[in-house]
Amino acid sequence: MTCTSKGIFGKLVDDQGRCIHYNSSLDVIANRCGICGKLYACYKCHNELEAHSFGSVLPDEKDTVMCGVCGSLFSYRTYSTLSSCPTCSSRFNPNCALHKSCYARAATEN
Repeated sequence: MTCTSKGIFGKLVDDQGRCIHYNSSLDVIANRCGICGKLYACYKCHNELEAHSFGSVLPDEKDTVMCGVCGSLFSYRTYSTLSSCPTCSSRFNPNCALHKSCYARAATEN
């Protein structure tokens, strides 16, 4: 396991949070596990490196998504409305939405 200078964990290939699973120029988002609280490059890295499965967060929970380029933090709900970082303008991978159920849960779920 490695950790970037910004605190992103995973099987990383660079300091902006790209990992062995997702490493295109747009793969610069880290998500916080609702169980251990660590920011991970992706749920696959988390599940390969931790003793528990990645735990989703409530969409409005603060500071659960990080831009790996500049370190800005967002709620998952805010992140899901963005195509790029409002702080540094780095573009985000739109295909990350395919994994929403891994990262955010409905507000009615416990």
